[in-house]
Amino acid sequence: MVSIETYESNYKSQWDSFIDVSKNATFLFKRDFMDYHSSRFEDSSFLIFKDLELVALFPANIEAKNLYSHKGLTYGGLVVKENIKLNDFLDIFRSLLEFCNKNSFKKLFIKEIPSIYNSNFSNELDYLSFITNSNIYRKDIISVIELNKKIKISKDRVQGYKRGVKNNLKIVETDNFKEFWNKILKPTLSKKHSVSPVHSLDEIEQLKSNFGKNIRQFNVYLKDNLVAGTTIFQTKNVIHVQYIGSNKDKNILGSLDFLFYNLINDTFSDYKFFDFGTSNEKEGRKINSGLLYWKEGFGARSISQNFYEINTADFQKLNNLMI
Repeated sequence: MVSIETYESNYKSQWDSFIDVSKNATFLFKRDFMDYHSSRFEDSSFLIFKDLELVALFPANIEAKNLYSHKGLTYGGLVVKENIKLNDFLDIFRSLLEFCNKNSFKKLFIKEIPSIYNSNFSNELDYLSFITNSNIYRKDIISVIELNKKIKISKDRVQGYKRGVKNNLKIVETDNFKEFWNKILKPTLSKKHSVSPVHSLDEIEQLKSNFGKNIRQFNVYLKDNLVAGTTIFQTKNVIHVQYIGSNKDKNILGSLDFLFYNLINDTFSDYKFFDFGTSNEKEGRKINSGLLYWKEGFGARSISQNFYEINTADFQKLNNLMI
């Protein structure tokens, strides 16, 4: 028997403990991360039990009578146990769709977690979306470096790194986000894209307080002047670049090339993957070619992330899948 419970605060400890032993979750699914922006989203996350045992979580929010794998997160979907088998995943997913349908959610939207974040093979959702005739309404390209392989860095990026060395640039890891946010990140995003960082300064400081070892800030200085920086989200196997910023002299100084050359070849060389994130714009329909060129210059290559739109009434298509 599969039963589904809506998340309440009394489930917090159980929820977080499950994240630690799942095969396809990161600290972004911990409640202290999800709840930092609770005022922006109407949370409707679920805990899924089978014979009274917790077997899956679904981080989610409600919007316009549809259910979304949480829109405040970079990725999502069904979070499942390490030893889950396909038949069990099928049972869980079918039950989730049926539950959503009975509770008047017409559609379920899921942005899958990229495969590099999984601790074991976890491609069940892709197959079951095919069975339910789901629509892939968006697909992003993510630039990833496989760090345990020999990395070929382009001449352009090496030359930029050498300019950084020649200019005596210095990289400093700091717990203080204020200087980077106010002097580099916010002005750059406002000028180039007319947007603000997804996280306010207060929010990133709160998240750092809750997840100290997972959120790291690296700044680049010319003498005592901040010229560039990056905010890193660090998970078990993956280093994810959350924010990048520099002043207008980045090409002259080689500041970003200097920073990422060192992070890739030294600071994080023992990790499996270095995730530069997406270069997509316009809901995945366009690619920023200059940004992609820069990332690929460090040896990054592309994987894809699917965004699924599923009609909840199609749970019936999963009823007789196994023969």
